[in-house]
Amino acid sequence: MPETKPSVLFVCVHNAGRSQMAAAFLAHLAEGQVEVRSAGSAPADAVNPAVVEAMAEIGIDLSAETPKILTAEAVQASDVVITMGCGDTCPVFPGTRYLDWALDDPAGQGIDAIRPIRDEIAQRVRSMFTELRTH
Repeated sequence: MPETKPSVLFVCVHNAGRSQMAAAFLAHLAEGQVEVRSAGSAPADAVNPAVVEAMAEIGIDLSAETPKILTAEAVQASDVVITMGCGDTCPVFPGTRYLDWALDDPAGQGIDAIRPIRDEIAQRVRSMFTELRTH
């Protein structure tokens, strides 16, 4: 029986900053070994331009990404759901693993404030990816 690859969903309110950065980092690290999604409970019209700039500095291009609405189907299809400040708006399903990452919201912040958020997300994603590969 073929082994299915793990799936991870990153969720924040607007899907314009934190969840976009986390999904991009994991997709970059996993190189196809993990199914990666991101969504927002109230998606913005576009990814935060300062977030796009901060990610471009480290060689990850978010310019083509668009915020997506969080659906129950996306949550149910995920092995791990990582929330970042969406509170009670994230649906909860039995059998799904949930993690909540308390991270500053990059909305309205300049790139100097976004870099440390980006770096913390990168560190957490690396740690989570290592854990996913060992299970």
